[in-house]
Amino acid sequence: MATIVEKSSEGIFYRAAKTYPVPDVDLLTLLFGTYIQYTETSPKPDTIIHLSADDPNLYLTVSRARTLTEATSFALRRHFGIGDNGPGQDIVSVISSGHYLLPVLCYGIIGVGGVFSAASAASTAGELSKQIQGADSKILCCVDGIREVAVKAAEEAGWGRNGAGRVLVMGENEWTLKVVQADGTLGPSLIDESRRLPWERITNPKTLENSLVVLIYSSGTTGLPKGVKLSHRNLVAEAVIPGDMFKSWISTTNRNFQYRTLAHLPVAHIAGIQGYLINPFYMGGATYWMPRFDWPNFLAYNKKFQITFFFTVPPIYLQIAKSAEVTDQFKTLKVAISGAAPLGKDLQHAASAKLGGPDCFISQTWGLSETTGSATVMPFEMTDDTGSVSPLIPNMLARIVDDDGKDVEPGKPGEALVKGPVVCKGYYKNDAANAEAFTGEWFHTGDIAVFRNGLFYIVDRKKELIKYKGLQVAPAELEALLINHPHILDAAVIGVEIDDGTNEVPRAYVVADQKKISAQHIMDYVKANVAGHKQLRGGVVFLDAIPKSLAGKILRKDLRVLSKREKGAKL
Repeated sequence: MATIVEKSSEGIFYRAAKTYPVPDVDLLTLLFGTYIQYTETSPKPDTIIHLSADDPNLYLTVSRARTLTEATSFALRRHFGIGDNGPGQDIVSVISSGHYLLPVLCYGIIGVGGVFSAASAASTAGELSKQIQGADSKILCCVDGIREVAVKAAEEAGWGRNGAGRVLVMGENEWTLKVVQADGTLGPSLIDESRRLPWERITNPKTLENSLVVLIYSSGTTGLPKGVKLSHRNLVAEAVIPGDMFKSWISTTNRNFQYRTLAHLPVAHIAGIQGYLINPFYMGGATYWMPRFDWPNFLAYNKKFQITFFFTVPPIYLQIAKSAEVTDQFKTLKVAISGAAPLGKDLQHAASAKLGGPDCFISQTWGLSETTGSATVMPFEMTDDTGSVSPLIPNMLARIVDDDGKDVEPGKPGEALVKGPVVCKGYYKNDAANAEAFTGEWFHTGDIAVFRNGLFYIVDRKKELIKYKGLQVAPAELEALLINHPHILDAAVIGVEIDDGTNEVPRAYVVADQKKISAQHIMDYVKANVAGHKQLRGGVVFLDAIPKSLAGKILRKDLRVLSKREKGAKL
């Protein structure tokens, strides 16, 4: 089911040959199965959907998850008024490591009419404080291991001592929500399973389209992190379209397939939200939750739980390909997908050889937070090793345009524009970003693509965005931090390649008096203020002036040329 090309007086459009009906239902109605007839792959009330990888005796069935979801919704409404003023108004921020009970909180927030907004578990208090202020969050939920960071962030956001009753701690082995008290201790659990609030069933197409249920922060190509608004329609479409493709493949080719995946990527990213909280549930499959990524446990859990499906990022596939520790841990794997960064052909073959036999070949997907995840996906009956990111998913349209916004001929590179049911509803309280990213319903992805033989190829990365181990680093965020230092007069950050061939790391170019501040001091300063993946692993270079255009924009291409010269000088 390759992508087809349509030419008209209006332009050149790409679309899948087939479409799938997207039901007019809200997310929870879709997941808990109250609108559909059960199929072989649909979850039943006693289906186990979420488990602790550390202790699989801790698990949630569909019926148990529903009870706790409705009890959570009741508690959030009663104690914090979430949803009192209508749906989509109250942001509930969540900072958590991997946890099998985390889905209950997500479903409960959405069920009461709130907005689920996850923050990276690696966030510093300063980063988290900025996010909850930008979102105007009503409350902040965390796991106990991150309580200190959460409380400090709440205090920095001006909430008051210990968060003034707005910081909640989730239970570890049983579902509880406890408020951090003024003295720092935890109060009694707010969850009372005898008091439940069912979610509102929504079937109105416009209401579904214009709703706000998830707010995910994306760095974008420039500027500071932006809040991406996702609707019921977005999340349902991203579950149903690839999910029904998958169900069709199972029913015709792999009737004995059982969906089991391992949650090992951050839930603050769209891969975690859609890939762990939503899509496996829709497929009636089990998600085993790792508290944090750990290589030995990652191998052990894949083997122990006979994982059959996973999406992961190129650095992990690189480790799979090169590690002598990988033997038979992935022999049960049937579907392997790579995303978040390009996967070279050699690595694609080398890693695939370590997986579940000749029928399990890694495919690539491409998408963004703004497309609720995958905008392309490989049909399960197809394989490709030419470096493509697969065909466009059904129900979507794409264009490839030049710098003037004119469509280029197939086979020519240009910026990829997309529109369709998975494209987000814009950026939260950011009219300038919306004006830059959208032309009508068309979303400008910022990625340079080529269309060949029914497949898409991403031929250039976003120029400003740095990707390190599948995580995004916005140069503007680091630049703002650097310039805030009293001894740094000006700064620019670019990504520089490292020897593994799959990652970039941030390098800072600064204007400063080296008698007052050293490169090591600058790296330590950044390390103390941002998450680990944003650190200046590419080093610090001192310049007399940052190259800029007449309009005052940083000329990053000049810095890239300089970095190549520096690399050549070291050879």
